[in-house]
Amino acid sequence: MKAAIIDGYVDEPSCLGVPPYVAPYPRYIYGMLKSAGFEPKYFTIDYLREHPEVIEKLKSFDLAVIIAGIAVPGKYLGGKPLSKKELFSMNVARRNILVGPITLELSDKDRRMLEDVEVEVLDFPFEKRLFEKLEGKKFDLNAFAVRGAEVVRQHPDFPHIICEIETYRGCYWGRCSFCIERVHKLWFRSPEDVLKEIKALYDCGVRYFRLGRQTDFFSFLGEFEEGVPKPNPEEMKKFHRAIWDLCPKIKTLHLDNVNPKTIAEHPEESAEIIKTIVMYQTPGNVAAMGLESADERVVRKNSLAATPEEVMFAIELINKYGRHPSYNGLPYFLPGINFVIGLKGETKETFEINYEFLEEVMKRNLLLRRINIRQVKIFPGTPMEKEGDRRLKKHRKEFLSFKNRVRENVDTPMLEKMLPKGRKITDLRVEVEGKISYARQLATYPILVGLVGMYPRNLYVDARVVDYGHRSITAVEADLDVNKATLEQLELLLGKVGREVYIRRPIGSDAELETIAGREALLYLKVG
Repeated sequence: MKAAIIDGYVDEPSCLGVPPYVAPYPRYIYGMLKSAGFEPKYFTIDYLREHPEVIEKLKSFDLAVIIAGIAVPGKYLGGKPLSKKELFSMNVARRNILVGPITLELSDKDRRMLEDVEVEVLDFPFEKRLFEKLEGKKFDLNAFAVRGAEVVRQHPDFPHIICEIETYRGCYWGRCSFCIERVHKLWFRSPEDVLKEIKALYDCGVRYFRLGRQTDFFSFLGEFEEGVPKPNPEEMKKFHRAIWDLCPKIKTLHLDNVNPKTIAEHPEESAEIIKTIVMYQTPGNVAAMGLESADERVVRKNSLAATPEEVMFAIELINKYGRHPSYNGLPYFLPGINFVIGLKGETKETFEINYEFLEEVMKRNLLLRRINIRQVKIFPGTPMEKEGDRRLKKHRKEFLSFKNRVRENVDTPMLEKMLPKGRKITDLRVEVEGKISYARQLATYPILVGLVGMYPRNLYVDARVVDYGHRSITAVEADLDVNKATLEQLELLLGKVGREVYIRRPIGSDAELETIAGREALLYLKVG
């Protein structure tokens, strides 16, 4: 029996699957299909858009499992998620099943339309029900994860992918008014099972990993008996050592979500885990933390996990051990925070309180790797369903003003402090070609780099910082040969004197270059 997995990509509070990220779902489903006697093939929605002839071939397949759902919308460089409009034309195989977080936002009309085009909807979470429909004998998600690892080789961007690894599922807090994590029952994987999956992916050629599927990495392997889970530094250290023992040539090992309340409630244990992360994970790492709002009224009305004071404490503790620059040009480990706009209790004053929180971060000379500001997305079954989006509409002007102030007055100064001009950043993968090529490290929340010059996709380049955008930097290739550089590159690096250097080429020595352009030119350019 032939089966297709169509990856329309997911983006959830605890999981990212838009390229270059690969979510666990395609791997689990591939393992399920293999276990149920199917011969699965994997396709991304971007690949199918580029190859419409393949869609025709899929009509002969027995089954297509379509994965989709952008619960936390963002801007994506590596892929374009499946749209609802496209979804209604996804009747490609003899039997079609839709899975993923997209099912949480389908209206009754949407469901009827999907029935009309013979697409069956399996509500989220879906894994066990899907396997039952495949007539599988035994449901074992850990076994599927290992058996399904080989699917990554079918990804169009392989080996330039970063695999999202699930350590546990669900949220022990589970009260935030807007969050869909409440649909998951807490499910914990043993370190042995996680390690088996990482090793299986590593053996398939994967070298980039993000421990990102859980809602709070510090709680993994911790004590969940009562209250806020207590981290277990010793077990966490053993876990990290085991990863490197099994997979010694990993290039990226990062994490995603951290609950600042865990750090505030258990500072000693959290400090030890931060040290372990700095030592055993790779640099450029980010702890994404949910502040959501610095307004105490909003915190109470939405049952948010951490107070502004607790978040500030977590920011300080991570900075204490992780802010120093490393061999790849980025600080070892920094916090990132999320704001959510449109929550219950929000007033115009909320935006000023949020901005004052960021001003205090800067006043204390702390670094934030990234600041996400997003508008709340309303899901059925959450407390925000009754509230709706009325505050989003009411505070549209304040939202845009707040976002612009943060981008202008906070993001850019943070970047300048974190990545001063001349800093070398290594292993930038070119994703978009052009006169300005766009490149990023394969990492968690990588910085977007506008690389001056034409570079082919998937080339890895080291570059030096020369300028800043709101959330990005402009750079030129490190150790650029002055006699091969373009005029645009020379002018960006050297200003008006760049044209003179260009005209007087070939330059014969460092001394000649220094005479024409000054000593600083030697930081960016080489001769021969």
